[in-house]
Amino acid sequence: MKRSLILLIAAAAALVSCQEWEPVFTGKYPAPKNYEQVILEPTMTIAELASMYKHGSPITFDWESDAIVSGQISSSDQTGNFYKSFYIQDGTGGMEVKVGKTSLYSDYKEGQTIYVKLAGLTVGEYGYKTLKVYDDGPSGGSGMVQIGYLYEYQEGTEPEYETSYLDGTSIVDAHIIRGEFGKPVEPVVLEEKDLPSRTATLADCPYIGTLVTIKDLVYADEIFTLVYVDNNKNHKQSSNRVFLSDQTFGVNTWAMSKNKFLEFLDAGYFDEVSVGNSGDYNYGTVADPENKESIRRTATAATVSQYFKKGGTEVVIRTSGYAKFADTEIPKEVFSGVVTPDGIKRATIDVTGVMTLYQGTIQIVVNRLEDIVVNEL
Repeated sequence: MKRSLILLIAAAAALVSCQEWEPVFTGKYPAPKNYEQVILEPTMTIAELASMYKHGSPITFDWESDAIVSGQISSSDQTGNFYKSFYIQDGTGGMEVKVGKTSLYSDYKEGQTIYVKLAGLTVGEYGYKTLKVYDDGPSGGSGMVQIGYLYEYQEGTEPEYETSYLDGTSIVDAHIIRGEFGKPVEPVVLEEKDLPSRTATLADCPYIGTLVTIKDLVYADEIFTLVYVDNNKNHKQSSNRVFLSDQTFGVNTWAMSKNKFLEFLDAGYFDEVSVGNSGDYNYGTVADPENKESIRRTATAATVSQYFKKGGTEVVIRTSGYAKFADTEIPKEVFSGVVTPDGIKRATIDVTGVMTLYQGTIQIVVNRLEDIVVNEL
């Protein structure tokens, strides 16, 4: 296993729950009631707001502040691939707004302008790790700046996060003002040279946190997902963690619902994987009867990062196990290739989604399955 990935995973231990999803309603709600579309004057751009933040130092705005940031919504949770948040962008960059509600798509439409009153809110970061360079490559890098409430933690302990969700309809409505409707955001097509570096911020790359299209991605024969031996026990304990990484393990779907995960588990796809963290693999393998039974008994849907390459740059397509399309198979011509007169060839894909950074890794989160297009061979 790559040393860099192992260290990245270990550092993500305290953060991983924030990257997990719970089931969300993805059916059809009644049409939202009419409301007055407010037009406010932003006091700063998204890039200006992001530039105020320094790694490890969340900023909380005074309750008397009149600061406002705005942008068009570029994400949707209708298919279940975003959870309790949406992204906004304004031409200078994009940012996540942590709204503590599900089924946001029924009230907050793609392309709609949103104004965020920042009084009392906190700007923090998720997914940052100090960059280090090893013989087998770099590890760590930038995360995503986001808006929420200041994360509360027990005195004398290290905070797990910097921001938390806005909680309650009245609180959300006091801070998140719905403005005029507009056409859905048009994604920007990025070439490899446009992609962010591991330490990039909006000052370096204005496409971070925005809707983009990346073309001609080639599958990289690698996934990452984190499995717990017992989902009801401490997720940070080495003895409770199973990392599926550096190969595909036969996982040919974008993610895994609970049923699909159990199908792969019972088929023995993960049997040889050791239980534990880097440097602490002393707890047997998934195949051990006690481990396998515990994993099966407490299994949940599994979020999966499927790795692709744009030239020499890694691009991860990250999909929630609760997404409607989680169990959809990656087309065979993309996943394993097809036989042609010139030998086995793989089809490339074009993907459109919100581009984020997690410890320097480029991640794309799509709004819907149709945002992944397979190119003809």
